[in-house]
Amino acid sequence: MPRISPELLSVLRCPVTASPLKQEGDVLVATQAAPDGSFPQYRIEDGIPLLLRPELLPAASAAASDQHDPAAGQGS
Repeated sequence: MPRISPELLSVLRCPVTASPLKQEGDVLVATQAAPDGSFPQYRIEDGIPLLLRPELLPAASAAASDQHDPAAGQGS
């Protein structure tokens, strides 16, 4: 299980509630409930927190890697 450093965790905020996040296993969890009463959770992949609203994850996963980085594929 990748641990997020305390320094990084201290500045991260939930994009839904704007509340601080706490790590619980392989996910980060908002410390304040969303309007629907749930506590949003965010995956950690390869030590990187994926702080996307849950409804955006399928689109982000489906996008090719060069769609995430405008400089990708332009050569040096």
